[in-house]
Amino acid sequence: MEPIINIAGYHFAPLENLPELKKKLEQLSQALSLKGTILISLEGINLFVAGLRNAIGELLAEIRKIPGFSEFDIKESLSNKQPFRKMLVKIKKEIISFSVEGIHPASYSSPKITPHELRKWLDEKKPVVLLDTRNNYEIRMGTFQGAFSADIHHFRDFPQAVKKLPQDFKEKTIVTFCTGGIRCEKAAPFMEQEGFKNIFQLEGGILNYFKECGSLHYQGECFVFDKRVGVDPQLHETKSILCFQCQMPLKEEDQVHAHYQVDVSCPYCFGREKKKKAPNTRKSRRMKKEAALKEAALSSRFPGHSSQSAH
Repeated sequence: MEPIINIAGYHFAPLENLPELKKKLEQLSQALSLKGTILISLEGINLFVAGLRNAIGELLAEIRKIPGFSEFDIKESLSNKQPFRKMLVKIKKEIISFSVEGIHPASYSSPKITPHELRKWLDEKKPVVLLDTRNNYEIRMGTFQGAFSADIHHFRDFPQAVKKLPQDFKEKTIVTFCTGGIRCEKAAPFMEQEGFKNIFQLEGGILNYFKECGSLHYQGECFVFDKRVGVDPQLHETKSILCFQCQMPLKEEDQVHAHYQVDVSCPYCFGREKKKKAPNTRKSRRMKKEAALKEAALSSRFPGHSSQSAH
């Protein structure tokens, strides 16, 4: 059976005629049986797509024909099954939400450090702050050893988190990193704008580091935004899952915790599970009325029968 190719990639460059491009990418993806998400905006393209290799190749060939996108780069991994349920092409204000004026990755990007260069720095124990720009629930699944967390629940909270960083960080060498690099394209320039003097961003993010350097200096797995949930340093799908109740990613140890119950709770939401409310729709009201009428009919036909006899 031919494996599924999973690609993630982004590129910042001016785009025009977004509705026309959206329709074209939708039709092509459907024809190629691809699934995933493609975000397009005036600032560029961000995508997570999966399918057979030939189909992926055709999609990338089409994207690279767009002026300014000839060097559209991707990270690739394999899986045995399709990790996405459907194909979405969306027009967005930003391909990664940040909502800060003056940050334009297409015209300026902070200096990048390759995975091998970062590994060398860490091997040599060079003084460096590794700043994880991801959300807390992602970091819990795995991160670089000794990394400093931005302590955020959504990337749009990053600007406020930067203001809370230790003041001496402004003089230190900092390497920002995220899953595939796109968040750092905005996080790193913003930090420079805020007065941080020695900022680098990890080229291609954690996924590229896994590809080039494996697990060296990294602990755990990397959360990904599809049905695989997590990949290990060999870019293989892990056994992590999402909690049915709260959607928190759960590692294997979480799944054997006393508070984990399939489709009910996990260690992170136990005790605050939402009680299911009886639906209040026209259909449900009709069904209740029919049940009441049936109950009344039974009561009249069978003396002694009451709605409380079964309790």
